[in-house]
Amino acid sequence: MKNSKILLIALTIGTFQIVSSCRSCNKDVANQEVAVEVDEEIAENINQAKKIFYSLPSPLETAMLIKTAGATYNERLLNPLSNVSNYTTNKSMALNLGVYTTDLSFASLFDQTQTAIDYMQAAKKMADGLGILDAINSNTIQRLEENINNRDVIMDIISETFMASSSFLKENDRTAVASIVLVGGWVEGLYIATSLVNPDNFKNSKLVERIVDQKLSFDIVLKLLDENKDNPDVASLIVEMNELKKSFDKIEIKSSKIEAVKNSSTNVTTLKSETSSNINQAVFKELTDKVKTIRSNFIL
Repeated sequence: MKNSKILLIALTIGTFQIVSSCRSCNKDVANQEVAVEVDEEIAENINQAKKIFYSLPSPLETAMLIKTAGATYNERLLNPLSNVSNYTTNKSMALNLGVYTTDLSFASLFDQTQTAIDYMQAAKKMADGLGILDAINSNTIQRLEENINNRDVIMDIISETFMASSSFLKENDRTAVASIVLVGGWVEGLYIATSLVNPDNFKNSKLVERIVDQKLSFDIVLKLLDENKDNPDVASLIVEMNELKKSFDKIEIKSSKIEAVKNSSTNVTTLKSETSSNINQAVFKELTDKVKTIRSNFIL
């Protein structure tokens, strides 16, 4: 019964993603999915699974957070393409599918289009190794090359590719592998962000603020892994993440009361709240060092 529920949850998540992201989906198909009836317990499990999967930032969203915080591009931070042949196990391929997807998103946002194409090729090799059929194919690479000067199209292609990979895995009851892919991308984003912080501008760094915000998404990472802890590869990741948790636990985030502020000219009401944290350079260095160690283990 438990396995049946997990399969149903995985299939429903996959269907939800495909229906919501595919522009050419047939309306009748979408209506059929909405009409499916499930009991309250299963529905709650589905909603909980959705919250866990969808609350984690995608590699593209992570890269955008890094850029909007004022970071600069540094190609030396990317996982070298020469490492591709090193990844032969399901765990290493899944982790580095996430890593390479974050890297290509980062490169693309800074208009390093040829690098993004090269990293898409690396991601394709990881996807092929995992048996994610047609998630990244020759047409995907061709579309990238044809739109080399159109960043908006490239962003769409990257998003579609990552969603297709994730959906395929969940559809085929491989949620453990899907969770490893997501964690690989999340750690890579955190690694790039922490590496780009200027120690001389620590107190006024918007990038540090974005990194502190990841404490909230880190809780989601742990929940995601816990959902799949029976998988040996996930179990080994949990050990590493718990080490990182010790550093995140030293960061306290406080939020002020949420207030409704109305703009009289536009008649729009905005909910506002201020947050603050107690992170210092010693804790930040500890966090940075642990992220670097974990990421090094991922890309070996």
